[in-house]
Amino acid sequence: MSELTVVPARPSFRGVVIVLDVAAKVMLLLLLMTALRYPELGHLEGKGATARAVGYPLAAFIIPAAWFLVWRRRVTFPWLVDLLVTLTCFTDTLGNRMDLYDTVRRFDDVMHFVNTGVLTAAFILLTLPRRATRAQVFERSLAFGVTAALVWEIAEYYAFLSTSGFVDRYADTLGDLALGSLGSVVAGQLVYWAWQHHHLLTEGPQPLPDYPGANERPPTSQQPGL
Repeated sequence: MSELTVVPARPSFRGVVIVLDVAAKVMLLLLLMTALRYPELGHLEGKGATARAVGYPLAAFIIPAAWFLVWRRRVTFPWLVDLLVTLTCFTDTLGNRMDLYDTVRRFDDVMHFVNTGVLTAAFILLTLPRRATRAQVFERSLAFGVTAALVWEIAEYYAFLSTSGFVDRYADTLGDLALGSLGSVVAGQLVYWAWQHHHLLTEGPQPLPDYPGANERPPTSQQPGL
């Protein structure tokens, strides 16, 4: 997990993140239930609707589950990290619901670039300290991004591509891997830029008051902008 440093965050920003996180989870579950009940309405026929209905809720609730079972007595809940993970599931489901994958050219490419980047940003905030160097952020971004893109392509293949009759799977997979990797590097550098400008310093898990190190404070110049 990332460096545990308590710095008061702006209540308004944290409140907005919490509302968005809860709303995204609720909407995700509603969209998935609709897609299971009416696959043609969710535009998920032949696109692994069942796999998404199982995998996306697991992904969206993995941070809350891990926090409750392992971290809740030690650290605060990382709301922004949880929101970023949930958004990747929600935006993919919403994109299918609105039939954007089949009607908007390059929408799939954009989603691979953005969603892999969003997941990478969440992973960095969760696992790297804010004092990490640019090289460390780049290394972690690339390692996670390539792995995440590969796992997605394998899951996508077994969920529906292997039986879809799509003839250009090779080129599609290579393109998605490249876009996911590029998105992860861009996201990592954006997080690094935010840290250098004193933003997002407390968006990882922070120690609770009775946990060792909770009373430590960074220098005044390190106060967050968010």
